[in-house]
Amino acid sequence: MTDPTEPERAEPKPEPAEPTAPAPVRRRRGPGRPRQDEADDGPGTQERIRLAAREVFAERGYDKTSVRGIAKVAGVDPALVHHYFGTKDDLFAAAVEVSMEPALVVPAILGEGPDGIGERLARYFLSVWENPVTRVPLLAVIRSALTHEAAAKVLRGLVLRRLLERVAADLDVPNPTFRAELAASHMVGIAILRYVVQVEPLASADPEEIVTLVAPTLQRYLTEA
Repeated sequence: MTDPTEPERAEPKPEPAEPTAPAPVRRRRGPGRPRQDEADDGPGTQERIRLAAREVFAERGYDKTSVRGIAKVAGVDPALVHHYFGTKDDLFAAAVEVSMEPALVVPAILGEGPDGIGERLARYFLSVWENPVTRVPLLAVIRSALTHEAAAKVLRGLVLRRLLERVAADLDVPNPTFRAELAASHMVGIAILRYVVQVEPLASADPEEIVTLVAPTLQRYLTEA
């Protein structure tokens, strides 16, 4: 029996439960928005998409290439392609730029001044076309530009505005745009006859011989007042 004189012992209070962290809120992705883990892999993923685009455009041409097909080759979701590059036209431009790299080339062409710029430009242009890795996608650009305005726009923007116009404008000569267009028409014409139509003897001529004959004309276009 319990002794009535003995004070009652207080029941021990239960320990408060540790607070639990709230569950992370899962945000719903909007259209074309990549998962966070995909977005974090930006630079490597973008380069993979660019290289895949160059391969697919070169193999299938502009009209038969789709963003979905490029995404499949790159191993990514098509939404990720749209997220990084926008439209098919934008992706086409990015794929071609991988071959020409105008941002790296312009300073090398300009060199230390106008002397010899015609030779440097001709040598650069032919070196891009003579390299099988860069020639194949450029062939796709030239062929597509003849029948598709989107491809022609890419060719104008990349070869003319981002390369030749920048070179001509830096030379401080009158009518730089017109001069750039003349230089572009000369080099693109050579590319079509040598690599697309393959007209002989131009198609099998030594690149150094072409540079020797073409360089003075480009020099005159870009530097003579």
